[in-house]
Amino acid sequence: MRIISGKYKGRRIIAPKKLPVRPTTDMAKEGLFNILNNQYSFDEVIVLDLFSGTGNISFEFASRGTENITAVDAYAGCIQFIHKVSRELDFPIGTLKMDAFTFLERTKIQYDIIFADPPYSLDENHFSKLPDLVFENKLLREGGVLIVEHSPQTKLEDHPNFQKSRKYGSSVFSFFKKTDP
Repeated sequence: MRIISGKYKGRRIIAPKKLPVRPTTDMAKEGLFNILNNQYSFDEVIVLDLFSGTGNISFEFASRGTENITAVDAYAGCIQFIHKVSRELDFPIGTLKMDAFTFLERTKIQYDIIFADPPYSLDENHFSKLPDLVFENKLLREGGVLIVEHSPQTKLEDHPNFQKSRKYGSSVFSFFKKTDP
């Protein structure tokens, strides 16, 4: 994987092959960050990266100046890898080995950007549980966004907080925001 922009633009990071991950492609990541760049100042946001895998998304935020990033993954090898790279590059990424759904049920912290990249094979009901938990527990700050990466076969448009989706190859990003009462 490659960091696309920021302090470490062009830096390649090689993840161990044994990690059970499907990293977001460079093309999809570039499209996502082009959208976010027009809405947020990266040095001012609080970011939560759920199902963080290799840390690809967390590293991109850190390279762009984000100072407060939490990466959550249930797989110890992923968390160890993210922690190792974060130390090497002096990235401000806090890591937590925990199930993402459990984390969303327990945390009281609010975020500007929550990015979730669950396994594409996850049941569609679990995909829709992500925005449910985020909005029920009020985990987004004013103007915050939840972004869920999924396959084109997963449909999330019916959720009341759904805003839009963008397709990049075999990945779709669905954006969710707080709706006015």
